[in-house]
Amino acid sequence: MKRIAVFASGSGSDFQSIIDANERAPFCEIALLVASKEGIGAIERAKKHGIEHIVRSKKDFASPEAMYEDVIAALYARGIDYVVFAGWLSIVSENFVRAFPDKIVNIHPSLIPSFCGKGFYGLHVHRAAIEYGVKLSGVTVHFVDENCDGGAIIMQRAVEVKDGDTPESLQARILEEEHRALPEAVRLLTTGKIVKNGRKVTILP
Repeated sequence: MKRIAVFASGSGSDFQSIIDANERAPFCEIALLVASKEGIGAIERAKKHGIEHIVRSKKDFASPEAMYEDVIAALYARGIDYVVFAGWLSIVSENFVRAFPDKIVNIHPSLIPSFCGKGFYGLHVHRAAIEYGVKLSGVTVHFVDENCDGGAIIMQRAVEVKDGDTPESLQARILEEEHRALPEAVRLLTTGKIVKNGRKVTILP
């Protein structure tokens, strides 16, 4: 069974969705949580489920590259096969991407390539979608490469933007789809059902 490390920066609800799905029908070993700071909800979730956690913050290192070198060593030491960003707010460095080529996935709360890239996270994404006037937003699970939110798309789920939506109300409905899409993408990835050829991703039956 493949071993994954989940990276989180907040409450960890996407992290919890993977835990819950994996407990219902195991498809991977959740070996490690990497948290961006102490005291976040994701750490409490890891403790509750007996998952090891470490904290790595850029402020504790001379550069982002130095931090990610430290993280690379920690993941290699634990035999991690795949990395899952589940609300990880730190932009990844190139040395980390090179260490895990086509082995890192991220979830983003819009239909990429809309409302993505630097500065588009959390409520900023949903506010931009509403202000632009789109009728559909949603969720994208994608591979991580050197370009922020630029990796090959694994799956997308659309969510209607309703009249009267606020960033908070749209976020809540999109989060429901995140909690379905991310565990499914991780299951497919860790069980060998995803084939990546350049930007084209095929899901096997």
